Amino acid sequence: MAKKRKVDLIVISDVHLGTYGCHAKELLNYLKSIQPKKVILNGDIIDIWQFKKRYWPKSHMKIIKHIIGWITNGVEVYYITGNHDEMLRRFVDFRINSFTIQNKVILTLDRKKAWFFHGDVFDVTMQHSKWLTKLGSVGYDLLILLNSAVNKVSEFFGKRKISLSKKIKDSVKSAIKYINDFERTAANIAIENNRDYVICGHIHQPKKKEYKNKNGKTLYLNSGDWVENLTALEYNKKKWSVYKYNEKDYENVRENFLTSDITEKTDKEIFNELLSEFNLIKN
Repeated sequence: MAKKRKVDLIVISDVHLGTYGCHAKELLNYLKSIQPKKVILNGDIIDIWQFKKRYWPKSHMKIIKHIIGWITNGVEVYYITGNHDEMLRRFVDFRINSFTIQNKVILTLDRKKAWFFHGDVFDVTMQHSKWLTKLGSVGYDLLILLNSAVNKVSEFFGKRKISLSKKIKDSVKSAIKYINDFERTAANIAIENNRDYVICGHIHQPKKKEYKNKNGKTLYLNSGDWVENLTALEYNKKKWSVYKYNEKDYENVRENFLTSDITEKTDKEIFNELLSEFNLIKN
């Protein structure tokens, strides 16, 4: 591959490691292509809700190992908790070397204030009907499996891939309204608190848009996800940009992620592997 790109800061969210829809191979390609100074993992990186399915491919562990490699090399890594990894909220303020777990992060970037949080705080369903949200998560993962089968048939006939879940979201008016309300709410709160940037995840919709009201303005940003959109946010040389993964950029990557990488593991085995990786940092 080409020389690694130097980036001041990257934001990744909604990776959903441990689910069938996670594009771990593509994410690892991206991570290996950059050299960041700071990393914001903005929630739902590990999908703890879905661990009970005993699905944890080696490719997913490689993401964890790569991030840990950054930490051992002194890269600042902030893990912001989301709804699918909310169990980690009991470990807020936990710190090892350059790694910390938080519910939100406020950074000064070239004299401007940036407010990072996952965004599930705005989700009424999450607050009052968590069981319904979890049920929807299971249904969403089944839809991803169905989508994968549909795309294999499409490829066989020379047709382009499609995203069933994305088409559903884009066509349902209530979903569009929810996304618009989410963005406007985040932006208004950011303006009230004099934040120049507000950076979220949660809704899986990558975005960079300036919002204004009578009290001021702010730049709303969303890092999207690594299930459907395969996007991240990059801040470099005082500018924000939405990164979109392109398979053609990584055609020479020789990493081999075969279906044989998939292993059946218990929750205890998964957590033991994760803990052993963190012990490397402690030592």
